[in-house]
Amino acid sequence: MKPLFVSQRVVEDTKHGERRDALDQRWGCFLEVCGFYAVHVPNQPKWIEEIEKSIKPAGVLLTGGNDLHELGGAAPEREATEDALLDYAGRHKLRVFGVCRGFQFLLHRAGAKLVKGEGHSGTRHMIMGVDGYREVNSFHDWVVSNTPEGWRVRARGSDGTVESAEVENGRLAGQMWHPERETDNLQFDVRRFKNFFGVN
Repeated sequence: MKPLFVSQRVVEDTKHGERRDALDQRWGCFLEVCGFYAVHVPNQPKWIEEIEKSIKPAGVLLTGGNDLHELGGAAPEREATEDALLDYAGRHKLRVFGVCRGFQFLLHRAGAKLVKGEGHSGTRHMIMGVDGYREVNSFHDWVVSNTPEGWRVRARGSDGTVESAEVENGRLAGQMWHPERETDNLQFDVRRFKNFFGVN
């Protein structure tokens, strides 16, 4: 298996007075099926170069959770870490895949306008794109209708919002649904991850 740098959400544990980095354990199961093991990157941007000295990742995965800081989110350290991860990936020509909030982060950084969406949180819906029709889960509050310059849409929801897109050079991509939370369509997402990161 190949290592993959994986970002983590920030969770407040008021009972214990802790601010935690966290990752759903289902990510480990999904990535293992894809041929990766997750290297959990702490929300400490200054550590990224130090971690890289001992681990050469196959790419970077930006996961879900936490609204973007610019949109009212309360995890600025995560924003700084993902900025550093994206800069690191650019310097080393690594591919970056964003899921849900991670995808929103990539689009926002590229100049897309995110707006509050209706009916996208805690539901399932159909998408249509280059891979045909498919039902996916949906846990996001923020949506985009148009992609930034240099990005192409892979799938849209029935309301026209972007559900998946990638840059034209293929180095950045993302989707709004959570593959680690899928069961019926798992093989679709496994193929997508393997193809994107070049793992057979």
